Amino acid sequence: MRTSLQSGLLVASLAAPVVDAERVLGAYIYSRHGDRTPKVFGNTELTTLGYRQVFNSGSYYNTRYISNSSDLHIEGISNPKVVAKQISAAAPDDGVLQNSATGFLQGVYPPTSQAVNHLANGSTVEAPLDGYQIITLSATDQNADSESSTWLQGSSGCTKATVSSSSYYTSKEYLDMEASTKDFYQSLSPVLSGAFSKEDMSFKNAYTIFDYLNVGRIHNSTKPNVTDAQWIQLQSLANNQQFNLAYNSSESDSEYVRAIDGKVLAGEILDSLNQTVSSKGKFKLGVQFGSYGTFFSWFGIMGMPKASDNFTGVVEYASTFVLELVTDVSGDDFPEEKDINVRFSFHNGTASTSSKPKVYSMFGEGNDLVAWSDFVSKTKEVAITSDTQWCDICGNTDGKCASSDSTASTSSSTSSTDDSNGISRPVAGVIGAMVTLAVILGLEALFFLVGGFTVAKRRRGGPEMTSAGALADDKK
Repeated sequence: MRTSLQSGLLVASLAAPVVDAERVLGAYIYSRHGDRTPKVFGNTELTTLGYRQVFNSGSYYNTRYISNSSDLHIEGISNPKVVAKQISAAAPDDGVLQNSATGFLQGVYPPTSQAVNHLANGSTVEAPLDGYQIITLSATDQNADSESSTWLQGSSGCTKATVSSSSYYTSKEYLDMEASTKDFYQSLSPVLSGAFSKEDMSFKNAYTIFDYLNVGRIHNSTKPNVTDAQWIQLQSLANNQQFNLAYNSSESDSEYVRAIDGKVLAGEILDSLNQTVSSKGKFKLGVQFGSYGTFFSWFGIMGMPKASDNFTGVVEYASTFVLELVTDVSGDDFPEEKDINVRFSFHNGTASTSSKPKVYSMFGEGNDLVAWSDFVSKTKEVAITSDTQWCDICGNTDGKCASSDSTASTSSSTSSTDDSNGISRPVAGVIGAMVTLAVILGLEALFFLVGGFTVAKRRRGGPEMTSAGALADDKK
């Protein structure tokens, strides 16, 4: 009896399909900068502690994605030497964020002894700085100057987002909170008087006050005289204020204009992950840096607060979230799109092998894995993926949006005809343009002839697309 039962189990086990280990096809990492100087004094700078925080975080992701022994090793990613076409990295044009990204990338791909050239004359050249690896860091304009601005939307460039965030300051919720916390903030005068006026000690400056005291708690040997209860309240009030400035749940899914930075980020994430899918795995890893405000905005539009209240608080320095493309299909070939899933993980603060990112469900659905096709369709509902979208949602009419409006207006006006003169408007427009051009050229010729001027080529500047709808316009 036992023999027949064992035989039956053996046959059943042989008949059962073998499930291979999960394959990680690619990933996208979004990170906050490291520890920095306080915002209240302006000209914020990354501290040595901050540099160490992001470097350690990058080192963790080396063990997670680059190391060949990791269960989450990205399939086919180069190790230990970086291959430029496999990775992209970006950060806003801001010193704290750019320097943080550089430190992080040093951890992801540390110096390697393989950085050696053997020349034709028989000599050997080793790379400087013990084989330091250079990863090109692109500059985006998303949240430019964010670490020098005390207000979340101060530099977003989106007109309607600025109006939406400003309206929070006149809302009943804000006014009630400001009134109920007035005495609390005034009671902190002894520790704030060096940096804030009496009038500025209020809920309106909740985050700036919290940030100032937080830096003091980290760096000053004589810590601010604030009780644990007061500190918890300061942090809670800052979280409440900043989340409401970054995201408004009452706005429609297609609008979410207050969360403009999160919408732009959603488009950039979609673009990065799609590079992996469309290249069939040749592109491996996208890395981007930003401020806590962009975390807030993206968390809001992706429904993350439904998964945890942790997504409504200001994330700590060097916090990261990752989106991984995974499949259970075995083999060496890149899987079909229907077999690819997306998984989201988040870690508050510097990640490490002893404190790893935790998996959370997206879109409020309760599933750890989202089918790639579903992720694309749901993200497109809230993402910005073009200049036109950004201009339409923001209501901007200058810069890139001005040229877009002009083009659209011209296209609209030339679509009709004026039959009274027997000449269509497009033809009339061409004739008029030619006459005007002839007049201008004649005047220019006279101008240069009389004035003795010469023509020199000038490099063009102005807004341009970075990725998935972020407008790049150097503000510095």
